[in-house]
Amino acid sequence: MGLLSVIVPSYNEEDNIALAARTVAQILHDAEIPYEILFVDDGSRDKTYARICEESRENPKVRGLSFSRNFGKEASIFAGLREARGDCCVILDCDLQFPPKVIPDMYRLWEQGYEVVEGIKASRGKESLLHKCSAGAFYKLISRCTHVDMQSSSDFKLLDRKVVDVLVALPEKDTFFRALSFWVGFKTASVEFEVEQRRFGQSKWSFKGLVNYAVQNITSFTTVPLQAVTFIGTVLLISSVVLGIQTLVKFLMGRAVEGFTTVILLLLIIGGAIMISLGIIGHYIARIYDEVKRRPKYIVARRTDEGVEEKPPGCGKREGEDVCLPSRTIRRKEENRWQ
Repeated sequence: MGLLSVIVPSYNEEDNIALAARTVAQILHDAEIPYEILFVDDGSRDKTYARICEESRENPKVRGLSFSRNFGKEASIFAGLREARGDCCVILDCDLQFPPKVIPDMYRLWEQGYEVVEGIKASRGKESLLHKCSAGAFYKLISRCTHVDMQSSSDFKLLDRKVVDVLVALPEKDTFFRALSFWVGFKTASVEFEVEQRRFGQSKWSFKGLVNYAVQNITSFTTVPLQAVTFIGTVLLISSVVLGIQTLVKFLMGRAVEGFTTVILLLLIIGGAIMISLGIIGHYIARIYDEVKRRPKYIVARRTDEGVEEKPPGCGKREGEDVCLPSRTIRRKEENRWQ
């Protein structure tokens, strides 16, 4: 049987670490699936990493790493994929709203030859009206732009090692994991699940966070907003031609178009469209600028298996540091710097 890596991105989840580690371990042990659990601490400000270390000491199949600061969920997912040792990997949220009991079903489908097993939401669970409406609008927008059904899909999915290797080899810094797992193709199956309630804590997603997430992921995955700029320009050009012909006809008939109202409205509409278009183009230019700087997607500050000598590709030396970009860690020679 192939080794299963369960990757658990975590941010300020100190109350959920022990529950997640022990629940997943028990389910996979009962299902007789060889496993490892890899927690990725996304620069938490609470005791998340300390709890990960405790679980690692309790269970040698639990590992963890911690970023030097908060780099975001996408970086956490790709760090986990790069660090995973398994023949297949599952992405699982630390709050267990993605039910771990579904993982054995995903694993059996993988054994049947499927290379991507998607977790599909049968329902979104209990949410406030405001969150449900904002999330619904966000997912509709991003689904239209990326041509991926975001309403029911999730980050909860199993990937074969072949798929993982393709994803971590992608050169871009800004990634959209949920859409990229569709984009790479491969033989796909799906498993439905019900979203569970959080046991501890609250969701880290705010309305502002969802908006930023939408903008970042749409612009990193698709050029639809740039195409919208072309569409807006075309509509304004056609409108201007029609209005120009109308004005010319009235002028030749001896009836001049009256006043400043029409002119002011036209200026406001065209000016607003131009500013929005410049903003969209500027955002894409900023994304290009971020990419060409070639900064790492994340920096690993600590890991539970510090004594392991093995280093992946991308490690090098830099003035007293062991630098692993983007896959491992920056380990300074000064002792206990992050302890």
